[in-house]
Amino acid sequence: MLEPSIVKDEEVEYLIRDVYDLYGYDFSRYSRASFKRRVNRLCLIDKFTSFAELRYTIITEPDYLKRFVEEITVNVTEMFRDPLFFKELREQILPHLGTFPLIRIWVAGCSTGEEAYSMAILLKEAGLYDKCLIYGTDLNPSVLEQARSGVFPMHQMKQYSENYMLSGGKKDFSEYYTANYDSVQFDKSLQKKLILSTHNLVSDSSFNSFQLIICRNVLIYFEKDLQERVFKLFDDSLENLGYLALGSKETLRFSNLKKSYETVSEQKIWKKTEHH
Repeated sequence: MLEPSIVKDEEVEYLIRDVYDLYGYDFSRYSRASFKRRVNRLCLIDKFTSFAELRYTIITEPDYLKRFVEEITVNVTEMFRDPLFFKELREQILPHLGTFPLIRIWVAGCSTGEEAYSMAILLKEAGLYDKCLIYGTDLNPSVLEQARSGVFPMHQMKQYSENYMLSGGKKDFSEYYTANYDSVQFDKSLQKKLILSTHNLVSDSSFNSFQLIICRNVLIYFEKDLQERVFKLFDDSLENLGYLALGSKETLRFSNLKKSYETVSEQKIWKKTEHH
């Protein structure tokens, strides 16, 4: 088995360069510690005997690249994760958004879609679903496939249901899905306003203007200059007086943009102010 210490720093640099030169995926600004940890994990899971073997596979088998990108960018996610964040959206932010004729929301780095579905449920319960559009984007096409299916493992429902209740949900959570042996199918109506597409935060540009952008626990893997680039992208994509929501370990405080934003919640939600 591969010991973690076997992956040398310069080998990691070669791998990052190969992936960029061959396939155009740029991991050069990812945090090295996080990247290395995930490469090690991948070597263990896929039983590579050496780092060279992993690198050779990536170079010679384009099909394996998809798996590689998936493992490196995987986002651990659940519905109504950090319920207090969703409670805050429900009680403080949605009433403001309700004053717009059309509400456009971007869930960036949406992974398998749990957050996007959680948003759809919140908007339904606030009576705003019919005038909203939720864009869920991710770098990784195969997680979006799963998001499109709306099928999730049954064993996660207990946790999701608890999260939902803690976020201020008033219904029985099981009203939103149909159980089917060991999986559940979420109600198709939750997909009606959901647009899922690939988007690379590192290299793609802004594609719409939004009143709310949610990007939680994605930027922790990026180094500071890349985070800054992504913040700029969000700023270009956010309407005046719109909201930006980040993950619990992420902040705008050290960004060049901070003077144009004010904190509106302990839950890492910022509002874009008019004097911009």
